[in-house]
Amino acid sequence: MINFSTHSLAFTYIMKSLAVFIISLCLTPSFAFASDTAPLDLTNHWSGYVAIIIFIVAYITVILEEKIHMRKSKPVMLSAGIIWGIIAWVYKSNGFETTVEDAIRHNFLEYVELFFFLLVAMTYINAMVERGVFAALRNKLVEKGFSYRQLFWVTGCLAFIISPIADNLTTALIMCTVVLAVGDNKPEFVSIACINIVVAANAGGAFSPFGDITTLMVWQKGIMPFFDFFYLFLPSLINYLLPAFIMQFWVTKGRPEQQFSEASPLQYGGIHIVILFLITIVTAICFHSILHIPPVFGMMTGMAFLKFFGFYLRMNKYVPFTNVMAPPGSANNERFDVFDKVAKAEWDTLFFFYGVIMSVGGLAFMGYLSLASGYIYDDLGPTTANILVGFISAIVDNIPVMFAVLTMQPDMTEFQWLLVTLTAGVGGSLLSVGSAAGVALMGQASGQYTFFGHLKWSPVIALGYVASILCHFFINGHLDI
Repeated sequence: MINFSTHSLAFTYIMKSLAVFIISLCLTPSFAFASDTAPLDLTNHWSGYVAIIIFIVAYITVILEEKIHMRKSKPVMLSAGIIWGIIAWVYKSNGFETTVEDAIRHNFLEYVELFFFLLVAMTYINAMVERGVFAALRNKLVEKGFSYRQLFWVTGCLAFIISPIADNLTTALIMCTVVLAVGDNKPEFVSIACINIVVAANAGGAFSPFGDITTLMVWQKGIMPFFDFFYLFLPSLINYLLPAFIMQFWVTKGRPEQQFSEASPLQYGGIHIVILFLITIVTAICFHSILHIPPVFGMMTGMAFLKFFGFYLRMNKYVPFTNVMAPPGSANNERFDVFDKVAKAEWDTLFFFYGVIMSVGGLAFMGYLSLASGYIYDDLGPTTANILVGFISAIVDNIPVMFAVLTMQPDMTEFQWLLVTLTAGVGGSLLSVGSAAGVALMGQASGQYTFFGHLKWSPVIALGYVASILCHFFINGHLDI
């Protein structure tokens, strides 16, 4: 069980959600009907109130996942169905039907592109796990005999380097296994090292379209070209290095006892799959940048690469760790099946994205996001709004926050789009519950990495957050035109 006050967190979420709801009611215009081609303004209609309440209840249930042991996809999927059902009922009652169908298809297409993109990436990651790629990396690090401070830096730097390719969640979990392997009797080291890993993984994921779901959504939306995300490299690096530099002085001194993990050598085909994954990424980039085809088609083409390689392994029956032919039935490679890797994808996460995207899309169709956009981006200005997005991402998952921003479609320069990409990506590091990496590590290192243990370092992490924004203004200010 995760060691933090779930009731306290739930109360905070409820209060903030109710505050947003009350503000929305105060600002909303009166209900008005539109033509059959324009959505109705339901922000001051009973259907809008009910939809907001349903979404808040669903999201509170998501927050309490560890307490009530209900997977997070269930409440948001139900929320999406009810919200769009309400919308369809209201439109049908007023003689407008095709508008709702078109809107649902539009939002569902947004999800389908994200779904298949992530499914391919998850399949490749699971194939690497099966071939022992990450186990071999873990063993190498454990056997090096680093000091606690060296491990603090090595795991953090690797998290920053790997997350732009393997995504921040997977990277954080891999690095956490290393920390747990050498810090069993040092919970204070595990705690601070996990904080460092979360910050590093989120920072590394912020400057790559493949590093986080939020950056992937921005890229797939066609807001910015692939390589423009790398303008955020230095701000992201500072976001990680500044807190890490301060925290290192509190890392446990000394060196862990030499530990030799179980032999888990790299199986034949592991490196080949890594190379195929890199080729798949390049294919997706080329499809999008050169041929102007959605990047998901490049990823699906890359899935074919993996399937053909799996066929090659089974036909040649290589014995693991050698290049020698083996009798039928004696090689693990006969059992290598790409569809088995697909089955092991994070289905709860994928369906959670469906629920969030469709729910937020429904609220946007009702008029709430246009209302919020007018208040946040027009009244406060894009800079203030985008900085606030980072703080909101620390409380509410950055995925619905970024999808809401993309749905609002505020008129912003590339500089401002880079800013919101940065803040949504690294803002989740401010709290342990602010990112998928933090939530996952609280479960993996239960009792050692906790909400309040992370909260103690939030002011230091906030320094990195502010420094990264200032760095972005300093080096990328010329883009704000």
